[in-house]
Amino acid sequence: MIAIYSKTFDERSVRVIRRLLEILTQAGVEVSIHKPLHDFLFLLPESVGSIAGTFHGYDDLHRGTYYLISVGGDGTFLNSINIIRDSGIPVVGINTGRLGFLANITGEDLQESVEKLLAGELPVEERTLMHVTIDGQPVDDFPYALNDTVIQKNAIGMITVHTWSDDEFLNTYWADGLIVSTPTGSSAYSLSVGGPIVAPESQNFIISPIAAHNLNVRPLVIPDHVTLKLKAECRGKDRYFTLSLDSRSVECISGTEIELRRAGFKVKIVKSASFYSTMRNKLMWGVDKRN
Repeated sequence: MIAIYSKTFDERSVRVIRRLLEILTQAGVEVSIHKPLHDFLFLLPESVGSIAGTFHGYDDLHRGTYYLISVGGDGTFLNSINIIRDSGIPVVGINTGRLGFLANITGEDLQESVEKLLAGELPVEERTLMHVTIDGQPVDDFPYALNDTVIQKNAIGMITVHTWSDDEFLNTYWADGLIVSTPTGSSAYSLSVGGPIVAPESQNFIISPIAAHNLNVRPLVIPDHVTLKLKAECRGKDRYFTLSLDSRSVECISGTEIELRRAGFKVKIVKSASFYSTMRNKLMWGVDKRN
């Protein structure tokens, strides 16, 4: 059984999903589809082939699933982590978005990549997640982030974030916000504010301020075996800030204490290319006539 997930129902994604279903059907693979995607596909006039079942999320995802294939961009890929959770089911990302650091299989490579996947020829990497609590309570029913946890102001002006590492005071950040990322998330939001790119097997967290008021404050890389405590305080009349875990967000009141630590499990990601080749291709390293 292979599960297919997508939150993007545009023309390009549907074309890729149809082709994917065709390849899997020809290979004799049973397929289950995320229910909203299934309902959308069956509204279309063209046939979509044979579907073995549907799923809504983690609770009804068939435990005999070998892979979950995410079709879309990196945002879709991050959403799919909430479906597989700690099941150990590897996630495969087919990119119909833009950059695609996590979802790095293109539509042009679909046939070859799926054939390699079914033959067990694509490498599987394990990636670290962060576990996040608010005032000692889980953020939601899946309080984990694969890319990053972000504290961000809601109004004009700065936010103050007091930071501790294993109960040792680290720094007070005066900024528009603060990003704590995993190595996987080092090439996402953290990179855009000047954070370093960190290889995925590195056991680190990266702390990166967003538009820091103090120019001598720089991103910091720390080991991921520590527990980070963050206390965010709003300035002015606004009393709330936003806390985001990957693509999910909640509003928190000023003074809320947030704890981040390494999760007790990892997720498995199927890659069609190495981390370094992905960086070269996506960030166009070496695109210089001198090379």
